[in-house]
Amino acid sequence: MSILPRSAFGQTVFFVGALLLINQIVSYITVTLYVVKPTFEQVNLMLAKQVKTVFIDQEEGVEMTSAMSKKFFEITGIEVMTQREAYANGLGQAKEYTMLSRSMSEQLNGSARVMISQGNPLVYWVEAPQAPGYWVRVPLSGFTETNIQFLVFYLSTIGFLSVLGGWLFARHLNKPLKSLQIAAGRVGVGDFSTRLKEEGSTEVIEVTKAFNQMSKGIADLENDRRLMMAGVSHDLRTPLTRIRLATEMMNDEDDYLRQGIIDDIEDMNAIIDQFIEYLRHHNTAELELDDINHVVQEVVHAEQQHQREIRLTVQENLPNVLMNCVALKRVVTNMIENAIRYSDDVIDVETQYLADKKQVLVTVKDKGPGIPESELEKVFEPFTRGDLARGSEGSGLGLAIIKRIVSTHRGTVKLRNRKGGGLSAEVYLPAVKR
Repeated sequence: MSILPRSAFGQTVFFVGALLLINQIVSYITVTLYVVKPTFEQVNLMLAKQVKTVFIDQEEGVEMTSAMSKKFFEITGIEVMTQREAYANGLGQAKEYTMLSRSMSEQLNGSARVMISQGNPLVYWVEAPQAPGYWVRVPLSGFTETNIQFLVFYLSTIGFLSVLGGWLFARHLNKPLKSLQIAAGRVGVGDFSTRLKEEGSTEVIEVTKAFNQMSKGIADLENDRRLMMAGVSHDLRTPLTRIRLATEMMNDEDDYLRQGIIDDIEDMNAIIDQFIEYLRHHNTAELELDDINHVVQEVVHAEQQHQREIRLTVQENLPNVLMNCVALKRVVTNMIENAIRYSDDVIDVETQYLADKKQVLVTVKDKGPGIPESELEKVFEPFTRGDLARGSEGSGLGLAIIKRIVSTHRGTVKLRNRKGGGLSAEVYLPAVKR
């Protein structure tokens, strides 16, 4: 699993933040190694010389006298305390620094310990090898805890402001791309009215111009196609109507021929209707929140006029779906009519809510011959009528129409062969919480 964000905006912020974090870490290490560390080493060296001066005439193991301690404090302001006195004055809260202890040991030619207690002022504690059990207390007024905290605050503030600046820059850079993404999604569902404002970098402006031109070209093409189909529909229906009228005036002895012509005319009208429905785009502006159960119940009630048993099972209180009721009625009608055409047994229609996917599911199940697994996806292509096992009637646009309408609703449609025979047609639609 990749730790990188998927969006360009997220990736930009991530990389800027990562670079700034590395910069801050390097800056902190640099300040520590080349400013803080040398400073404390220099202080450590000077203190070592002072401590060495105090114990220059002392042999290892000799106890410090109170007079010597007092005299040393008067001269340097540095106190020499016993172990008990040191703990009473804050040695217990001090932290030992191995690096400083090692440096002090080298200067004093023996095992020394250096501890520092945070406070105001910072206190430097040294246990010299010349006087074990005694601690030299050195207050460092120039190295307070506030100064160290200010360094941390400075680096943190610079890092935060840098990341904030990178975030604002990335947001400004990706804003036109986000608008382009939204507009492309609208075009994908048939809304060609969106025009983007041409702003941002030169590359983004060029892409925006190309998108606007593409969207306008698709809109013009769609209008031409609708106009052409309307003209073709009108031009075809007019002679069909004349043929229908002429057929009605045929003699009674030609009744067998008349009925065949009428059936052919009705089939041609139905095919023309399918062509027009397939080419029609359902704009997202036509979608409204509604209960899918109402649509399914209405269609099932109408389809039961075929004298076929249709068992309807609906889940109550389904979340609403953003839908075009007329278009979805066409989807459910086509699914049920396919089941009626290709099976003779009872047909099951179900609705349910899939909470994990946040989708509403409409299922139509039949007990017909089904479709070979290799053709389950192909049957959604225009003019594909499936395997001979399910017949070869119609224009082959029914399932293509279903898929196009469902895609307009940002849903998916699937066909599955049922165990024991039959086909299950499933429509998944995104649910909208009430």
